[in-house]
Amino acid sequence: MSGTKKTAVLVAGSWGTALANVLADNGHAVCLWTRHPEQAEAINRHHRNERYLGDAPLNPAIRATVSVEEALEGAAMVLVAAPTSAMREVAGTMRPHLSAGTLVVHAAKGLEERTLKTMTDVLAEELPQVDPLSIGVLTGPSHAEEVIVRHPTTVVVAARRIEAAEAAQDLLGNGYFRVYTNPDVTGAEIAGALKNVIALAAGLSDGLGFGDNAKAALITRGLAEIARIGKALGANPLTFAGLAGVGDLVVTCTSRHSRNYRAGFAVGRGKPLADVLAEMGMVVEGVKTTRAAVRLAERHRIDMPIARQLYSVLFEGKPPRAAVEDLMGRVQTRELEEIARTSGEKWLR
Repeated sequence: MSGTKKTAVLVAGSWGTALANVLADNGHAVCLWTRHPEQAEAINRHHRNERYLGDAPLNPAIRATVSVEEALEGAAMVLVAAPTSAMREVAGTMRPHLSAGTLVVHAAKGLEERTLKTMTDVLAEELPQVDPLSIGVLTGPSHAEEVIVRHPTTVVVAARRIEAAEAAQDLLGNGYFRVYTNPDVTGAEIAGALKNVIALAAGLSDGLGFGDNAKAALITRGLAEIARIGKALGANPLTFAGLAGVGDLVVTCTSRHSRNYRAGFAVGRGKPLADVLAEMGMVVEGVKTTRAAVRLAERHRIDMPIARQLYSVLFEGKPPRAAVEDLMGRVQTRELEEIARTSGEKWLR
């Protein structure tokens, strides 16, 4: 780990706060930005972020602020943990105060619904003073609720300029938070975004009472759908076998901490989507990403039957059981041929 450096984290949700705690545990001077003065005061005075992380204590070295200028001034790294729907706005707020040499890493998992762009592309557009090849993405199986209590967690930071990923690795890595690097930004972002879609489907399946066999199939075939889109966009197929891919997919489809799984479970139990989202009170990235995924699949002529059926349930009023019946009734195919088509390997003659 490097010597003490100033780091900034935007914004003070559950994941941003947990990452700020990791950086503070590593001895860095951490400035955590929030729009809400009362939240900043509570963090600074009581060292808690009760709305998002309950009574979990925060490292007292974290200093919260409502001033973006104060947060960014002199920061060696800026870690942006904003929801995907707010990423462009947050980046625009950062732009006047961000130095050209600052390392920028985001920790969001989703696509911009209107443009279908990844968050690294959004940041590159909104922050012209930053080298786009050095913008990184932190992803992998990592629930804030476990990171904040220092349970062992392993993630990956991807950046096209690998030196940038290694710099973030150096700042973030410690005894409970292990960080790998990867140059495949496209694969890391697509995997992180689309696993939320499959987690909604897995929760829905459990809500219908279909059991572990069905969920295992959804995870496996869902990974194939993610990899097909990734391949079409130029990702390395090996990324989907790693932390950003199968690792994050498994944890999001099975954990009680997963908002996407919980939302899908409630829909499977018959609760209207609008009521589910209102009751959760936090962003469920997979809902908007389902719309984006279907559009992306149509644009690239990629078959994504799970995402398409989930879209029909969430937005077209299709009964969940009918969607499952349609998935099971599809024409049966050869598994290895599909895997070879996704990975690019010529396994079958």
